[in-house]
Order: sequence, then structure tokens, then C-alpha cells
Amino acid sequence: MHERFRARLADLADRHQLRRLTPASGVDFSSNDYLALARHDGIRRRLGDALAGGIALGSGGSRLLRGNHPEHEELERFAAGFFGAEAALFMGSGYLANLALFTALPGRADLVLFDERIHASVKEGVHAGVARSAKFAHNDTQACADALMRWRRQGAKGAVWIALESVYSMDGDIAPLADFLSLAERHDATLIVDEAHATGVHGPDGRGFTAGFEGRENVIALHTCGKALGQAGALIALPAALRDTLVNSARSFIYTTAPPPLAALAVRFALEVVRDEPERRARLHDLVARARAAFGPDIPGSTQILPLILGANAAAMAAAEKLQAQGFDVRAVRAPTVPAGTARLRLSITLNATPADVDRLGQALADLARPGD
Repeated sequence: MHERFRARLADLADRHQLRRLTPASGVDFSSNDYLALARHDGIRRRLGDALAGGIALGSGGSRLLRGNHPEHEELERFAAGFFGAEAALFMGSGYLANLALFTALPGRADLVLFDERIHASVKEGVHAGVARSAKFAHNDTQACADALMRWRRQGAKGAVWIALESVYSMDGDIAPLADFLSLAERHDATLIVDEAHATGVHGPDGRGFTAGFEGRENVIALHTCGKALGQAGALIALPAALRDTLVNSARSFIYTTAPPPLAALAVRFALEVVRDEPERRARLHDLVARARAAFGPDIPGSTQILPLILGANAAAMAAAEKLQAQGFDVRAVRAPTVPAGTARLRLSITLNATPADVDRLGQALADLARPGD
């Protein structure tokens, strides 16, 4: 009955593209828990106090029914102030948040322009939405401008939305946000920036690369909470009118159970740690610098994400398995997550690893690169 699924899985295995769920094991060089907040003792104690005080374990429903709790609203007030936005909206995940943004805001007469390497959740949101869309070459403001002008020359009058990431999750490089913002302002467009891998790590007080731009009418920032914040969910920071539009129109917000109040409280505590413990960011940046020196000159990017591109799927899988056998949690990333022929080890630097761990991985990578290894 299900032979076609078995055949599809076998084909994926033949192409070294079959995904499997494997538990975390070894020294962390694969997670997004950059600041090691997922096990922060202070956050754990405060959540324990909240549990002892009787906080609800579940929300009980949609935010528009009985699922809207004081913890949700307090988090949103705190986050808006922290990021410098007029308003914020808390959602269950970055995926749901991107679905909300791109299905509820751009209209039929509008155009969404998105970076070709943007996260899959943005592409899903764009494809589920009603607006026209076009991708542009990675981090290329001129290509974005050219696509915009081609659309205008066709007589289009709708609004333009430009979507990009500030730090790209598979390449570790940084978008030229100031250039894109200038482009958006020249053409009366709105910039939507996914700050998933910048929030907590980059910018003043860990507020991300949009820190200097938030609060503007034409800037929306998505700050996911499951990476450097070590928790779960996502915060959309945006103008109040757009927040209210999402509450009224975004199906992935309206028709889903709200995140537990405890999750909202955990995110607020994590934001307070990011604000109050800047030494964590300093330690992380020092560790990233050490890793770049230890891992060799073939690592592109300029952030805590260090991709070692090996090309073939089989080569990336074999390298990951060798490193895992030595006690390192290193994962191979293959197509379709990255373009075909660019399979890689996505080496992620977090405070869950020590300087000695970084040095040992550097030596292991050097051994791996030797002819015959």
C-alpha cells in the first residue's frame, strides 16, 4: 500500500539525502543555543518559582479565546521596549511567525522580493500568500532593485516588501542591512528582517543588527526565541497597526493554541539575561575568534556560524560521522537545505563548548583534511 513512500525513502538514501532523527551526543558544535541559555540556572530557578506559584502549564486555547494570559502581554510589552519597536507579537515558532507575516500583510496587488538563500519558512509564507513574488541574488541590493523596477515598469502600483535574514543560517554571513533599508526608503517599501541568528548575539545589548532601525514604519523584525535565547517561540517586532492586522488576519496566529504562559515567561527571563549579562556575548565572540584561527582559512562567513563546505553529500556525511566518533556533535547539511553540490559541515560556536573543545575540533578537522584520511 505504501510502496511509493518506501521507494522515495530508498531513493533519498541512495543520494545521501535521507534524514534521520538522532539524539544530541558529544560536545555541542551543532546547536543554535549560542549563549548556553537553554540550561541557564537563574532562568531555571525563576521558572521553578513560577511553577510553585501556580502558573498555568498550558494556555487553554487561542490567544483570541481564553488563551491570552498576562505573561504573553507582559512579554510583548517588554520585548517592544527591549528591541525599540512600537509593538511586538509572540507566536509559537519562527515558522508560524513567517507564515503570519507573508500571508496576512502583503496583498494581491503587492510584490514580495526575497533573498534566494532566505529560510524555508519565509519561502513557505510567500508561496502561501496572495502577493506576487520574486527572488534576488544573495545579498545583492542591485539585483533586488532591478527586480523591483521591472515590476514597476509593468505598471504595478502595489506595495513592495523586501525579505532577508540579517545572519544567514547556513552561510554565517551578514546582510548589508543599511543598503537594503536605503533601497526600501527610496521606493517606499517595507523591510522584513529575520534576525533569528543575530538576536542575543549581535548588536547593542544583543538586540540584533536591526537595533538601529527598529521603530521605523517600514521595518519589521522577527526575533526567534529558540536560538540564542535558548527557549521557544518567536517575537515579531513591528508597528502597532501591523501587529493588530496580524491578530485579526493571520491564520497561523488565530487558529492555533497559544504558547504556554510558562514559555512566555521563560523568553522574558532570557531577554533579561541577554540585557544583564553582556559578558556572555563577549565570551562567545572570543570563542568564535579562537575557532576561526583553529579551524583554518577555508571557513567563510563572519559570525558564530562556520560552514565547512565539502561539496558532495557523501563527503559531508562521512566527515560528520568521523567527527561524531571522536565525541563532537557535528552535523552534515545537504540539499535541499543548501544548494546541490554545497553539502557542508555547519559548525556552530556556542558557550556549551570550551576553548579546549574548540582546539580539539580544530586538530580533528586538520587530521580530516590530510590526504588519505
